[in-house]
Amino acid sequence: MCELSLNDYINEQCQLVDAALDSLLPAEDESPETIHQAMRYSIFAGGKRMRPVLCLAAAEACDGLAVNALVPACAVEMMHTYSLIHDDLPAMDNDDLRRGKPTSHKVYGEGIAILAGDALLTEAFAVIAQVDDTERYTVRDYVKELAATGGSKMLIGGQVLDLEGEKKGLTAPDIRAVYEGKTAALLTASLRLGAMSANATEAQLEAITEFGYNLGLAFQIIDDILDLTASTEELGKTAGKDLDAQKSTYPALVGIEQARIEAKLRTQAAMDALQAFTPEKRARLEEIADYLLNRKY
Repeated sequence: MCELSLNDYINEQCQLVDAALDSLLPAEDESPETIHQAMRYSIFAGGKRMRPVLCLAAAEACDGLAVNALVPACAVEMMHTYSLIHDDLPAMDNDDLRRGKPTSHKVYGEGIAILAGDALLTEAFAVIAQVDDTERYTVRDYVKELAATGGSKMLIGGQVLDLEGEKKGLTAPDIRAVYEGKTAALLTASLRLGAMSANATEAQLEAITEFGYNLGLAFQIIDDILDLTASTEELGKTAGKDLDAQKSTYPALVGIEQARIEAKLRTQAAMDALQAFTPEKRARLEEIADYLLNRKY
């Protein structure tokens, strides 16, 4: 049984991550001020910080300390935020809202928004290079993990498949490939990097990877369901964008109810992967998985 409620746990971890991000990023009055203000605007625009929270929780599941996972957690959040800034651009998903606030390009213009994303991506690697080696993992392992996740075969590749899939009737395997790249890859890497900071064994890292993959697929399915069922105010971004863009999503392919069933199955598969851990060690990750499955926004 976890001592803190999940809500209190998430809030506590978010405070740790926000403080670390504040110390790692250039100050907003550091020259050139505009780019540093734009970087911080998107980083501190709100959000649940689920990827860094998962990073810290994975470290704890592998007998490590959350504080030792803060550096990779911040690097992951920088990469995630860069992807959101670019995803919202007119040439991509063309959204005016993110986390309930005007998107970067609406505030700073497209040029600065692109550069803010570029800067955050670059900063993510400067940050991940600051990790401490463990017995099993070196800085090189962390950098390779983050680079592969953000590259053309995963995060960027998933976004390419997503763009190319608009107005096309993608099959279930095609849609899964989109989800694997655009969502599951970074979510899994968040967990893996946290586990690595705790010097995870090969068996632990394998279990964490399987957990992250299935959790990532379930997360994106629920995200696509919410795009159809939640309001703009609830989502903090424009609702119904997938439908308007004629994107191929799992709910669009099989219907909302069947999509919910698939999300439940993927969440169960994620939890099954955690059987390698003791009930006490896996409890928090199970709580997070259940929360993400049942979230309303």
